[in-house]
Amino acid sequence: MDLIIYLVPSLVMGFAVFMGYRVTRRWLQVRGAWNSGLTAEGRCLRSYTTVSGGHGDTSVRTTLHHVYEFTARDGSSVRFEEEGGRGTVIEGDYVTVYYTDGREVVATAHEPSRGKQAAVTFGILAFLGVIVVFCVGFMASYATTFAGSGPDGF
Repeated sequence: MDLIIYLVPSLVMGFAVFMGYRVTRRWLQVRGAWNSGLTAEGRCLRSYTTVSGGHGDTSVRTTLHHVYEFTARDGSSVRFEEEGGRGTVIEGDYVTVYYTDGREVVATAHEPSRGKQAAVTFGILAFLGVIVVFCVGFMASYATTFAGSGPDGF
């Protein structure tokens, strides 16, 4: 029983830390693309939506996706997919693409909004931090409450 009490919060904490890593990594990538100074004219090749949820009493969540293509400074053609973005961008539209040069090209068609992105990132990280603190507190309170109690009650 003790194994489950410690295993489940540990898994939740591991997932929260992993999500924090992913959110921070994406934030740094997009910030790097905006700060690189490299822009190109890109074209929206495809626009589509995905739908999740809606089973039973759950709400439906619709996510807008765009597939863009642009030519980088070295002449290579780069194609990437991005969630979100403006709903008014449709197939065939031209957009400004911000990207980083190098081994791994990171690109975004989102307009620079450093303050908004930082606020959202820190908000998500704070929420994930609360989850980790709750799990640690739960495990600590369980350990102090039931410390030394075995099947004999000692």
